[in-house]
Amino acid sequence: MKSIRDLKIATIGAGYVGLVTGVCFSDFGYDVTCVDKDKRKVDQLKAGQMPIFEDGLEALVKRNVKAGRLHFTTELSDAASKADVVFIGVGTPPAEDGSADLQYVMAAAKELASLLDGFTVIAIKSTVPVGTGDKVEALMREVAPDADFAVVSNPEFLREGAAIADFTDPDRVIIGTTDERARDVMARLYRPFSALGPPTVFTDRRTSELLKYAANAYLATKISFINEIADLCEAVGANVTDVAFGMGLDERIGSKYLAPGPGYGGSCFPKDTKALLDIAKKAGAQSRIVEQVVAVNEARKQSMAEKVITLCGGSVQNLTVAMLGLAFKPDTDDVRETPAFPIIEALQKAGARVRAFDPEAMEESKDHLSNVIYAQDAYDCARGADVIVLATEWKQFRNLDFNYLGEIMVSRKFADLRNVYAPEHVRSHDFDYVSIGRA
Repeated sequence: MKSIRDLKIATIGAGYVGLVTGVCFSDFGYDVTCVDKDKRKVDQLKAGQMPIFEDGLEALVKRNVKAGRLHFTTELSDAASKADVVFIGVGTPPAEDGSADLQYVMAAAKELASLLDGFTVIAIKSTVPVGTGDKVEALMREVAPDADFAVVSNPEFLREGAAIADFTDPDRVIIGTTDERARDVMARLYRPFSALGPPTVFTDRRTSELLKYAANAYLATKISFINEIADLCEAVGANVTDVAFGMGLDERIGSKYLAPGPGYGGSCFPKDTKALLDIAKKAGAQSRIVEQVVAVNEARKQSMAEKVITLCGGSVQNLTVAMLGLAFKPDTDDVRETPAFPIIEALQKAGARVRAFDPEAMEESKDHLSNVIYAQDAYDCARGADVIVLATEWKQFRNLDFNYLGEIMVSRKFADLRNVYAPEHVRSHDFDYVSIGRA
């Protein structure tokens, strides 16, 4: 039996999941090879340049490459043949019907099957529908009937912007397998994490696959719920900040994901809620709550645009909007399903000119938005604007100089879609101010 330090790891996919997984395991002392078909991305990583923005990632990559524990390649063959555990961390983008597109997972499995040398654990990190592990195993056995392997479900629970901390100090580690050899390998692989206290939950593969979707759907539900409560607060003259705080003190509820705003976005919640609905539909099971969660979130962006229009007296025709924030959340450059885009598009449709600034996400945004002027900083964005819209709560947007903003703007209007500021503070500077759920 190999010792913990002798276990070798390969990750297929050097995107968000695969890269963070590989880099963090290497920092625990494992020999890791990250494989990606994108030569440009691999060359970037070899040069110490990150293809994604994630706090702390660059330092970890450089440290472990220098130590000789972390490698990057476009060739799967050598990495797979030496690996004891191969993590599949490729994308599962939504198909047109909302289902998860598994073409990259299945392509990786098909190529991998004939490359294995000795018993190998194939751990699926990608978020996949229930039964995907069965399909992967069947495909691999069809391609390589004599290969010795076990397919395991090991879903990731990484928050963008906090992925390093989430991986190295996780709430839990979920491992779905009924294969005793695979269970032993995965237990040894995660043993260095046990000193940090996370419980390791062993279950069957299908339960593990569903668990990931259930967790994300529940968090999305909390977000849509508090957004509806925020709307009710506005209607009856209550304060959603106090409502959420009071709710969160109940240990059965908890305070996380009870911050009202323009709706959830990113690479997980929109995709996973819709995929869960597809799973339920195909299984003949009802999922009415999640259906409403998705519907509420879809409608949220338009209502935020209408809030800005109302602040501007019912029209934004020929007005300049300064959009602060484009990423779906701070500390990431990810703009997938970001609420900022549909809000911008709705305001443009209503006749507004849009200027925008985001500390990290502007380059990513240029491929998705048109007729937007990108600024150098928050004040450059606000100069000559009729209204500011705070869409992403980056730290540098939390302490704006409202006296200076009042001097450089055409009109003093501020739409705080993240409830960053106290209303009385902004209004004390003679700004017309609206927020979420605070009458």
